[in-house]
Amino acid sequence: MRKIIAVVLSLLLVVGLAACGRQENQVKEQGEKPLEKVTVMLDWVPNTNHTGLYAALEKGWYKEQGLDVEIISPAEGGTTQLVATNKVDFGVSYQEDVTMARANGVPVVSIAAVIQHNTSGLASKKEDNITTPKDLEGRRYGGWGSPTEEAVIKAIMENAGADFNKVQFINIGQADFFSVIGRDVDFTWIYYGWDGVEAQRRGIPLNVMMLKDLHPALDYYTPVLISSEKTIADNPELVKKFMAATAKGYQFAIEHPEEAAEILLKHAPELDKELVVASQKWLSTRYRDDAPRWGEQKKEVWENYTRWMYRWGLLPEMIAVDKAFTNDFLP
Repeated sequence: MRKIIAVVLSLLLVVGLAACGRQENQVKEQGEKPLEKVTVMLDWVPNTNHTGLYAALEKGWYKEQGLDVEIISPAEGGTTQLVATNKVDFGVSYQEDVTMARANGVPVVSIAAVIQHNTSGLASKKEDNITTPKDLEGRRYGGWGSPTEEAVIKAIMENAGADFNKVQFINIGQADFFSVIGRDVDFTWIYYGWDGVEAQRRGIPLNVMMLKDLHPALDYYTPVLISSEKTIADNPELVKKFMAATAKGYQFAIEHPEEAAEILLKHAPELDKELVVASQKWLSTRYRDDAPRWGEQKKEVWENYTRWMYRWGLLPEMIAVDKAFTNDFLP
């Protein structure tokens, strides 16, 4: 009888272990569910506008959402166009670009404002005494050949009673700001969070007329995160997961700028460390700024800038701004 009981107990133990093993294998299989591959295309080389993306990647917040995210450099054809045609899932763009795209039938949608207010402006060396739009008369502007540049400068000069025709436009393409300013050109358009911060770091005094201070309509969202109408309609859960992790990434950059800077440098070691840290500290208070949450977009900002673009002949027609942006996927 003792032998029989021992055999029965042994069998029960084996069965129990087998059941546990099956249960463990099931958990393991569930845990190893393939991640959904997602591509995010930048608008430019990696910089502090993008830190939240890299923070979410490095901290594993995309994986927590079941996403295998790859951040890639912009390709020929343009980020906005590639997002619109679903060649990539998400991208970094600008309100200006999204508005122009939609006015030309390109179905992209802004899903978050990376920075709450426009941090760009017209910069010149302090010694040149360019402090008002009137001071732009007789000066050389270095730009990249966008029709928006001329419209912006013409608008702010006309509002100030200045003669736009007295500005000389020079296409400097992708030339470095510090290699041309005060030599080949007198003023140009910069993002203060990068070139402005770098000028401070180098001890180069600048005068910068911030666009948001020159005209209310020019306080638009730049940059923004975008997706396509098709992705939003067909896979809203993907957009929701992506934004949940991305928002955590930017919130981390807001609260921990130095650590966030280190993460960006890990993924883009070619960048200057001192510049990245200084830029990150400067931007950390501006990602969210006065918005109730990071990424929030206001309808009036889209309406004001769209009307301004249409007035200055930059759009073939007005767009339905309600379809150009959404806050629905912000956590």
